[in-house]
Amino acid sequence: MITDIYMPVLPAILPLLIAENGYSYLTAGLLVTAYNVTSSFTQPAIGWLSDKRGLTISVSISLFISAVFVALMGVVHNYYLVMAFAVLAALGHACFHPTALSLVSRLCSAENRGRITSYFVVGGNLGYAIGPVLAGVLVWGFGLPGLVLLIIPALIMVFVLRRLLPGGMAAVREAHATPLHKVADVPSKWPFVILMVASILRAWAVFAAITYLPMYLVSEGYSLVVASTVLTLMLLTGVAGQVAGGHISDRVGRKEFMVFALAGAVPLFYLFFASSGILQLIILLCFGFCLWSTFAVAVAMSHELLPGNVGLASGVMLGLAIGFGGLGVAVNGMIADTYSLTAAIGTIPLPIIGAVILMALLPYPWKTLGKKRGHSTGT
Repeated sequence: MITDIYMPVLPAILPLLIAENGYSYLTAGLLVTAYNVTSSFTQPAIGWLSDKRGLTISVSISLFISAVFVALMGVVHNYYLVMAFAVLAALGHACFHPTALSLVSRLCSAENRGRITSYFVVGGNLGYAIGPVLAGVLVWGFGLPGLVLLIIPALIMVFVLRRLLPGGMAAVREAHATPLHKVADVPSKWPFVILMVASILRAWAVFAAITYLPMYLVSEGYSLVVASTVLTLMLLTGVAGQVAGGHISDRVGRKEFMVFALAGAVPLFYLFFASSGILQLIILLCFGFCLWSTFAVAVAMSHELLPGNVGLASGVMLGLAIGFGGLGVAVNGMIADTYSLTAAIGTIPLPIIGAVILMALLPYPWKTLGKKRGHSTGT
């Protein structure tokens, strides 16, 4: 959770960077782009190096790197230094997840992998939500140099991690050296590629919903405050969905849960358009619950599909898939410019439908449905 506090700090302080350092909107936006691209697209390479070459940075050091360079962005005024610090902070963030998830995976069994993975992911979501608030309070009280105080939570967590992981790098290497049990009946790495594409489509729908639904609500007569509150509630409902999804997938099967949760999000989205008032908002929260609930489950599946490359799998799912999914939002923007905002929002379920089809075709064993099929065959 602490690591993800630092990720949204840069967007939160952009208005002050523009006001105090004289950046244009373009140059300020490029800072965020550099951070996001570095964090998203280096994670698979970092995970691969960790799996295959044993080259990794401990979770405590990567956390500290991210905290220090985010804090330094509030101290310097030179644009190129701020850019360099943003990239270095992003690298610290990128180094954390593959290593941390490799350690988490070794705490899991087939019976609880979804639940434990969901706890890890939800912790990151909470940190991401806390980050802008914490940065805002510090900047309000002390100005941009107040970001230096963000190093304190990292120092505390470094101490905690050192106590919890006394083996240091040896514990990390041991985690990578011990492969997970492979999912039965998964013959090659192509299933992981299918899961990755499905996750990209899912991330596309998530980012499109976050970006355009508040605009739609405002266009329908809701105030900006109400629209923002609804978005926050949808995100919080999604956090609850991730915990529930992890638990349910352990019981009924990951493939079953992914297919039915994603499929359930589609009619809910169109019901949102067909309803009004409080019912419309409730349906939107249910949509968020279904769509967000699949994220941690997909991460758990990736570890089972690539048991000897958990770092790579984690880097792809938390980095590459999210990065490419975010790029898809531009397509919805083009549709909005060419036709209308309503038309653009109406296309959000299309990538979800694509993800449902891919998940149904994914060569991954059914659990509940497989047992029923086997029982009916036996009788």
